[in-house]
Amino acid sequence: MSVNVGGPDFAIADAVAQIARDAGKLLMEYFARGVTTEYKGTGDVDLVTAADRASEELIVGRLRKQWPDHDIVGEEGSRRETESEYRWYVDPLDGTTNFAHGYPVFCVSMGLERRRGDGVHEIVAGVLFDPTRNEMFQCERGRGAYLNGKRIHVSKTSRLAESLLGTGFPSKKRHKNPNIHFYQELTLRSHGVRRAGSAALDLANVACGRYDGFWEFNLNPWDTSAGVLLVEEAGGAVTRFDGSHFRIESDEVLATNGLLQPVMEQFFADLFAGRGISAIPSPADYQRG
Repeated sequence: MSVNVGGPDFAIADAVAQIARDAGKLLMEYFARGVTTEYKGTGDVDLVTAADRASEELIVGRLRKQWPDHDIVGEEGSRRETESEYRWYVDPLDGTTNFAHGYPVFCVSMGLERRRGDGVHEIVAGVLFDPTRNEMFQCERGRGAYLNGKRIHVSKTSRLAESLLGTGFPSKKRHKNPNIHFYQELTLRSHGVRRAGSAALDLANVACGRYDGFWEFNLNPWDTSAGVLLVEEAGGAVTRFDGSHFRIESDEVLATNGLLQPVMEQFFADLFAGRGISAIPSPADYQRG
């Protein structure tokens, strides 16, 4: 099946946007009445809700109907692996912990990957819908990034000290994750670091200039597929921490407006090498102003 990605009027993204909007409407219905939460594994604190499953069922059913030959990888277990030229990465509810606690920061995210004949895999279209704000982010490779139909661009902040950043922490094994050290150091060097609880929305916030940068460890393809393309199409840069090429399976993501990319890459290099780490102040050192 030939897919007109990047064609006039966002041929793919427009069609998928309606699917995302319908899934978002479904999520809001669950959100309004409250949901029962479960855990994905014994001793785990990864939440899953009936809303996650219902949203994924809606999305996957619609994708299969519209593009029956496309592969699909969904966070809640939907799989179709046939070595198709195209593969969808589906996050039916990014921000499940927020959702389960009644905190209105979550979204639906879908990214389309194309496996080119030269062996290169690239994300070619993405849609991200925040139903609590009615914000629809769309992009197709080479066509720009849009929010509710208006072109968006990354920020122009060039100094780390003037930047607002975003990051996230895993819902399990936090004690084994080194990100708290990065969080402390970057909080001291910037205007602040936000932890919203949705990596997809964090990337969208970089794309539209609300954040100047975002970093996180160990994300999954469904977390990043749409957001990474949004950032790139909005004029930003996405790499691994050391500046090397980001791939959908990468275990690190560093997304910035591009101007901060060299600064943040150097920051990570210094911190990994133990250079420039700030001393932790004692309570006696802290004076209320």
